[in-house]
Amino acid sequence: MDDGQIIELYFRRDESAIRETDIKYGRLCFGIAHNILGAELDAEECVNDTYFSVWNAIPPQRPNCFAAFIGRIARSLSLKRLRFNTARKRSAQAKLSLSELEEILPDDRWRPDLRAESLGELISFFLRGESEDARRVFLRRYWFFDSITDIAADCSFSESKVKSMLHRTRRRLRDYLREEGVYL
Repeated sequence: MDDGQIIELYFRRDESAIRETDIKYGRLCFGIAHNILGAELDAEECVNDTYFSVWNAIPPQRPNCFAAFIGRIARSLSLKRLRFNTARKRSAQAKLSLSELEEILPDDRWRPDLRAESLGELISFFLRGESEDARRVFLRRYWFFDSITDIAADCSFSESKVKSMLHRTRRRLRDYLREEGVYL
């Protein structure tokens, strides 16, 4: 079933929309949640919460890209759950990924006027100018919280190449943000 048909099921309030969403996007949602949380039960719970949120959001929303829409919800709920969980249950992979970005993202104490949406737009614009490989590796690491080992295996790169690509992309992003007046 294609995304348009699934969305129509939501608009008709047909409960089979959730089953069809799970068939098509269940693995994506679980992968995102598991990479962030590191625990299967927490990830499964976030996937269920994602379906509930999608059910409540459609209608009135009609997403243009259903995969991105549901992925964003799964990621947001998983990060919220990560903040809630105790320190010993947090995913080391997500914490490591976020700590890598701390050096290039602005501290809100220095730029309280910079909204997260504005920063997101700047990062998106920057990534559109990057090569497909650099963009894919960056998103896999910092959006999906994949490990360097997994990225290397899936992209047929060595781990050192992935680390090098991430380092160079972070450096270019830092320089780009400075050019745009975002002081770190």
